Amino acid sequence: MQEGQQKELLALEIQGKSMQVPSGTSLLSIASSLEKDFSYPILGAKYNGELVDLYIEITVPGKIEFFDITSREGIRIYRQSLVFLLARAVNELFPLRKLKVQHSLGKSYYCEFKGMDYLSPLDLIALEAKMKEFVKAGEPIIPQDLSRENALRILAAQGHEEKVALLENLNWKKIRVYTSGSYSNYSYRLLAPDTGKLKVFKLEAYAQGFLLRFPVPANPTQVAPYPNLPKLGQVFRESEEWASILGVNNLAGLYGLCRHDEGKYNQLIHIAEALHEKKIARIADEIYSQHDKFRIVLIAGPSSSGKTTFAQRLAIQLRVLGLQPVPISLDDYFVNREDTPLDERGEVDFEALGAIDLELFNQHLRELIAGLPVEVPTFNFETGCREWFGKKLQVKPGQPLIIEGIHGLNETLTSSVQRGNKYKIYISALTQIAIDDHNRVQTTDTRLIRRVVRDYQFRGQSALRTLKLWSSVRRGEEKNIFPYQEEADMMFNSALLYELGVLKKHAFPLLSAVSIKEKEYTDARRLLDLLAYFPEIADQNVPLNSILREFIGGSSIHGQ
Repeated sequence: MQEGQQKELLALEIQGKSMQVPSGTSLLSIASSLEKDFSYPILGAKYNGELVDLYIEITVPGKIEFFDITSREGIRIYRQSLVFLLARAVNELFPLRKLKVQHSLGKSYYCEFKGMDYLSPLDLIALEAKMKEFVKAGEPIIPQDLSRENALRILAAQGHEEKVALLENLNWKKIRVYTSGSYSNYSYRLLAPDTGKLKVFKLEAYAQGFLLRFPVPANPTQVAPYPNLPKLGQVFRESEEWASILGVNNLAGLYGLCRHDEGKYNQLIHIAEALHEKKIARIADEIYSQHDKFRIVLIAGPSSSGKTTFAQRLAIQLRVLGLQPVPISLDDYFVNREDTPLDERGEVDFEALGAIDLELFNQHLRELIAGLPVEVPTFNFETGCREWFGKKLQVKPGQPLIIEGIHGLNETLTSSVQRGNKYKIYISALTQIAIDDHNRVQTTDTRLIRRVVRDYQFRGQSALRTLKLWSSVRRGEEKNIFPYQEEADMMFNSALLYELGVLKKHAFPLLSAVSIKEKEYTDARRLLDLLAYFPEIADQNVPLNSILREFIGGSSIHGQ
């Protein structure tokens, strides 16, 4: 075919409209012609179901869907592009410093410079000014799929040793490198097409480092409110200390351990589990030290945090101390299904506080704490009604009630009991390991992978079904859990540094079964891409009482 004949017209559906575009046209040029129809800059696209950057050229007919910061995909691109922008500014102003994006904190990333426990305010001002300079210049952020050798050479020349160390362990023939100006870096997420689209951000001193604050989809023109989360920040700090104890701060370190010494790797697993047990024992000690005061222990956290296993392991530690904790299931206090409130979409909202019979629950709490016998209900999930079978419960002094549920930190749930008589625990899987200094693993992705595996193992539910429900679960968490997390007396991080290596072989076939035709395919693909970084770890290495067993099975605690 002659050169002039190669530019055939391809039939496309773009934003729901039929169009014809010459073969070889870039998504960037199409996006430029459509940007006037968007409230905010276009950041990426889906091309025939695949998430792609805007430098891709059209080669086959199909469907194109562009998105901006108001979408889930768009905000992920925006945040990671800000990290790229920050890393570039650090490289230009402070080339001898090593930036590390430690963890999320509210709608911000907490960052530090390695080996520095103090950051000059003037340095922070200079960094923000340099980032704004890049934004004003509107320079392209160009992706290139390079040969393994060329990519590693470029990254090494830019001083990204930890990325080179990781990528050397991955059997990839091509590696994507992003370049803006003279700066190059690696990103496991797609990036914005140019720096000019990253106008809303703020750097702010925090602890011994600083926050990279960004907007949220609901209000893209302003940075999100300042994250006043001192307790959450402390538990992240504790997790970083645990990673230091384990001697593994990123995936390159994990691969190094796997490759060189299997004995050390098994030792890492046992130390990680021992750190969990030590923290649970410490919580039990604190409850025991004031057991005459603490009549109720409340455990709350987002989905797939491991609340059930944690509650049972805490109960074991309390028994070691001579206490006899008594569990109460909030599920048994659901209102009858026809009385369950509806959410803003008109759907039944089982996670709303109003889904619980608060009056009856608090009446029973008062009577139990007073030492009276109480007949407790059983909720029948098939009929959607409470039933009464004469089941009696009575507690004595020294028998704390353990209540596990998403509303545990909300005072309204247990309003009949004085705050001083309650001990509140917040549990979540706050990821301990990073891909590298600039690419972090999202806590929500770890929990979602856990849930995909658990739902299939114990509920016979496909990964597609779990992914379809996840948005609703997340809305419930944002409404019912996260606003109350700082009310906790203690926080527990249930994440295990090695867990994604164990979950990988369970989750991979489940996520791979999600069809590209499904809207949830991009979520499945994102999780698959994340798991591809991790070495596979055999289930047999996981202790039988591990929180991880709640998801993969084989638990010695609750007989799965």
